[in-house]
Amino acid sequence: MSNEGKHFSIKNWSEDDQPREKLLYKGKNALSDAELVAILIGSGSRNESAVELCKRILQQNNNQLHQLQKQSIQQLMQFKGIGEAKAITIVAALELAKRLQLSETKELTKIGSSEDVFKLMQPIIGDLPHEEFWVLLLNNSNKVIYKLQLSKGGLTQTVVDIRMLFKTALEHLATALILVHNHPSGQLVASGADKDITQKIKLAGNSLDIKLLDHLIITQTGYFSFADEDIL
Repeated sequence: MSNEGKHFSIKNWSEDDQPREKLLYKGKNALSDAELVAILIGSGSRNESAVELCKRILQQNNNQLHQLQKQSIQQLMQFKGIGEAKAITIVAALELAKRLQLSETKELTKIGSSEDVFKLMQPIIGDLPHEEFWVLLLNNSNKVIYKLQLSKGGLTQTVVDIRMLFKTALEHLATALILVHNHPSGQLVASGADKDITQKIKLAGNSLDIKLLDHLIITQTGYFSFADEDIL
């Protein structure tokens, strides 16, 4: 009988190559993303080990966990060897990772740099397939006292209600604010519309003694800061 088509399970590998044993004896940092996901699903298909299957899934998502996180249960089930139970396990694990990241950022209440804003908001809007516009309201100590979603738009644009922004800012006695929106395209470039709305909000804030500190454009992996680029 030829070996072609024969299933070689992880149990037949050397101990060093088995993800569970590797995690146990070498620690979690020794495992690749594919090996960690393989532990979640437990087994592969008839002709493909769990690790090989997970490598293929990741390759089709540009080897980016952020991109894999966007996959639905139905999309994951398109891969041979991934049934509903395995797809649910992957989705649940990645959602837990996202929530952990969010819980950690809750401790970050004081804004001292554009990077602080990115860490706070990237888990919220960085991975979205549509554009959203948010405002962080701050007190005299630059602590975030309220996060306001001003709009939720399509893939290319969103509409910002400036009156609603300052109504909420006054209600919370904010002394400063930071604008944040995402670019689903991944492009970290400020458009003409981005610059126009920034200037309108800055001028409106000046008349109410509410200072605009920054405007960030956020993607999955990075950000663009108007203040850092000195174009505020």
